[in-house]
Amino acid sequence: MTDLTPLLAFRWSPRAFDPYAELPPAEAATLLEAARWAPSVGNAQPWRFAVGHRDDDTFKRILVNLSPNEQRWAGRAGLLVLVAHTRTGHPTAAYDLGQAVAHLTVQATALGLHVRQVTDLDRASLAADLDLAADLRPYVVVAVGQLGDPLSLPADLVAEETGLRHRQPLDELVLTCGDTAP
Repeated sequence: MTDLTPLLAFRWSPRAFDPYAELPPAEAATLLEAARWAPSVGNAQPWRFAVGHRDDDTFKRILVNLSPNEQRWAGRAGLLVLVAHTRTGHPTAAYDLGQAVAHLTVQATALGLHVRQVTDLDRASLAADLDLAADLRPYVVVAVGQLGDPLSLPADLVAEETGLRHRQPLDELVLTCGDTAP
């Protein structure tokens, strides 16, 4: 592997979160600040966040709108953050939102936290349950917390949680056009 910063090389998206570890409001604010400083086309910053701390009302509203399969583990996270983007016709809103989530994820890693993104959710119900403005589109939920015991997960998730991480080789990801190469 090339010489990646450890913040990227050791980033991992677990399902096993410590159900007792609290995420202090200051750490949550730091994560959102990192997302705020992400680049966006024309500095539009089309992302918006609804932050739920474990056991508060926002957390519960987000959790019930995840698929049942995701609910099995997501309730153990310290935070559930709904990430939405504005529907202003901005063609790069989802791309920009991805940049914000990536910045949040790297900052979480720097704080010794883990992040797992969830896309299997009921977006319409989530927008209604959180009373989101009509111009916001729920896109992803980000679970954040301290690493927990993988053996505490449902049996069918343990193998996925404890298996080796896999990435496609770089030569399968890079398109070569003519004689250019990385």
